[in-house]
Amino acid sequence: MNVRDLFDLTGKVALVTGGSRGLGLQMAEALGEAGARVAISARNEDELAAAATQLGALGIEVLTIVNDLNDAASKPAEALVSAVLARWGAIDILVNNAGMVRGGPAETTTIEQWRKVMALNVDACFELAREAAHRSMIPRRAGKIINIASIAGLGGPRPDGGVFAASYNTSKGALVSMTQALASEWGKYGINVNAICPGYFPTKLSAGLAESAPQILRATPMGRAGGGDDLKGVVAFFASEASRHVTGHAMAVDGGSSMVVT
Repeated sequence: MNVRDLFDLTGKVALVTGGSRGLGLQMAEALGEAGARVAISARNEDELAAAATQLGALGIEVLTIVNDLNDAASKPAEALVSAVLARWGAIDILVNNAGMVRGGPAETTTIEQWRKVMALNVDACFELAREAAHRSMIPRRAGKIINIASIAGLGGPRPDGGVFAASYNTSKGALVSMTQALASEWGKYGINVNAICPGYFPTKLSAGLAESAPQILRATPMGRAGGGDDLKGVVAFFASEASRHVTGHAMAVDGGSSMVVT
């Protein structure tokens, strides 16, 4: 198989949560450009419509699904998987991207705030992976699950002015561990499970880091923040046959900032 074929996603079906803007939209675009049909979900219908217009202009076949993964009572993971299966009959690629950030000192974080972060950043990702695997990937003996973690899940923040967010950091560390657990369990079904750990990308979700941006960039060997194309190659790799012998891996995409010791 030549290298172009290894990265070709023609005919594949991808589901990207939180796909209406930011990193999710960037990854949805990458998968569509590689040939996949792409379902994107988010809570905001207007943002989904705008994203669909952007993707459609590139010739990408898109399904938009309004879905609130925080609303456990509505069984959002089950509903989301059902919507994609009803449209296209399979889910080949799942990108667990939807998430939330809550900053602040650990000593003032309430258990309710903690649980809300864990519910979206960990529980919802597990439920979606379970539903997609059980209902599509395991029966078909093939699938790619890509969990969007963070370099925040690889260690605590620097004490010299780093942003403290114990619940977020812990949730992303749990997502890395979950990636390894599912990769180990589902490898026998031909399912690859990997994680992407972005560093600082200026997005709506990372707006709380704006004041710390100069310090972050000084500690980044590449000297810049993540941009609009910097996750495309990585997500295409993990979604395609190019990564068929890679599973349980957490790849930092951070310009080298996570390897710097201060």
